[in-house]
Amino acid sequence: MNLILLIGAIVISFLVFGFVLKVMRAAVGTAIGIALIVLVLQLIFGIAPNELWAEIRGFWESLLRLLPGR
Repeated sequence: MNLILLIGAIVISFLVFGFVLKVMRAAVGTAIGIALIVLVLQLIFGIAPNELWAEIRGFWESLLRLLPGR
């Protein structure tokens, strides 16, 4: 019975580890993409990160105002 439990624990550990690796890979890829976009906006168009952040906030606020009951 202990051998079955050990094998199950090992299989679950490998599955969880693989899941964590996939999530980390996606997160790092997204972070690099965001950093590149911000860098291009800053270098080519002269848009500061705080200006970009203000525009993003305004976009989400306008979307929230479109929801019924707000």
